[in-house]
Order: sequence, then C-alpha cells, then structure tokens
Amino acid sequence: MKNVAALGILLMILGLLSFVVPIPHRKSHDLKIGDAKVGIQTESSEKLPPAVGTVLLAGGVIALILGSRKN
Repeated sequence: MKNVAALGILLMILGLLSFVVPIPHRKSHDLKIGDAKVGIQTESSEKLPPAVGTVLLAGGVIALILGSRKN
C-alpha cells in the first residue's frame, strides 16, 4: 500500500503545480509559395484549467487516504 500513498503524494504535487506553473506552447505559421517559404513562430504560455488541478488534488488525497489505511 505504500506505492498508493506515494502515488497520492505525486498527484497532489502535480495538482498544486498545475495551478501556478504555465505550460509553454509553440506554433509555427508557414506560408509556402513555390520555392519560397516565409514563416513566423509564435510562443504562448498557458496554465492548465482549474478543473484539472482540482481532479489531480482530489485523486491525490484519495490515494493518500487509501494508501495509509491499515487492513
């Protein structure tokens, strides 16, 4: 059961990080006409939706509780 508790701690850490750490995204906009190619690359940073962080935190708490139970 210690593996389940470790998984719970990991899920809780990932859930907390999802609220504060933005994830970078890069997108390339290319235009190709014949042999010529013109491109622009844009970059943006977005955080995950709050629902994802909440689900990760709740899953971590549940896994931590289940992992710490003694049979």
